[in-house]
Amino acid sequence: MDTALFRRSPSGKLVRASGGYWAFVPSPLPPKLEWDDAMVSIMSKADMALGTLSGLGENLPNPHLLIYPFIRREAILSSRIEGTQSSLSDLLLFEATRIEKPGDVREVQNYVRAMEYGLKRLDELPLSLRFIRELHEILMEGVRGGHATPGEFRQSQNWIGSPGATLNEATFVPAPVPAMMECLDQLEKFVHAEPKLPPLVEAALVHYQFEAIHPFLDGNGRIGRLLVTLLLCQRNVLAKPLLYLSAFFEQHRQEYYELLFRVSSTGAWREWIVFFLKAVAEQSGDAVSRSRRLQELQRHYAQLAREEHLPPTAGRLVELILMKPVLSTKAAQEYLKVTYPGAQKAINALVEAGILTEITGRKRDRAYAAKEVLQILDGETV
Repeated sequence: MDTALFRRSPSGKLVRASGGYWAFVPSPLPPKLEWDDAMVSIMSKADMALGTLSGLGENLPNPHLLIYPFIRREAILSSRIEGTQSSLSDLLLFEATRIEKPGDVREVQNYVRAMEYGLKRLDELPLSLRFIRELHEILMEGVRGGHATPGEFRQSQNWIGSPGATLNEATFVPAPVPAMMECLDQLEKFVHAEPKLPPLVEAALVHYQFEAIHPFLDGNGRIGRLLVTLLLCQRNVLAKPLLYLSAFFEQHRQEYYELLFRVSSTGAWREWIVFFLKAVAEQSGDAVSRSRRLQELQRHYAQLAREEHLPPTAGRLVELILMKPVLSTKAAQEYLKVTYPGAQKAINALVEAGILTEITGRKRDRAYAAKEVLQILDGETV
């Protein structure tokens, strides 16, 4: 680690670890922030965009129509930042049939499980160190990195650098274990304290701080991004968990990493917060756009079902495919509460109508995809 970059940082201090190397210990939150017109402007845009998204979530007759696929899209993109290769179709196919294509689909599915667990857990437990460890245990269960003490904060030094880099060649060395635990305690106190900053700014600070502390041997980036949505839900800024920032972070991956690094090295809080707020504004607008297109497609499918005189079960299945655009006959059977042949009949009607397409080529354990729904979820916004 180039210690010259960090010696005068207003965001933390260098400490000499017992092994003789230098590490960076971030100062407790919050930092001193100086607001200017540009920051106020982007803050206003982010608040307005998030308010529109939150209002949409409150007014939906069935918000799970969007929550279910949006969480899975976030899981794909957050995991992609860390180098996984699975697609949204791969994940949905795995969930529908347990067919596992080459890639990292189990890691992505663990992210989904961790997010869904966290959203439910908020009803019982506020965000805390215990909460974070529980998320990590789910995230790392049975996947690569699963050897790295799932659910436990690290007891040894980690570092960030190019593949194969040693500790002495690292780009960034987070706090040694004793200082790390002190930093985590301070972070927990900050999250539990009476909020004195706008929630979006608070979320930006917490995300940086968690990444700087880097308390796990693996999975820090994904946990840090999970915390953003969970914190905003805990603060009641989001009525429903529909905002996810990983698409923006993945699209601007190099800038994302550079800004986190610059907060540590030069105290570039303003630049990081502006970047974070831009992510909120853009991804809120993106989620609203996709939501409206999905609702429009649902209305189109419902009209098509009436015009084509499809069986009532096929019409009812339309809502499920908006939520689960890759599904099996068994999933349709459970949703419709009909016999297996009855569920297959409903699926066949949607296949004939061009709404569903069989994608496995198998005679048994088949899966069907609503490709127009997948395009809205996974394609570029318009």
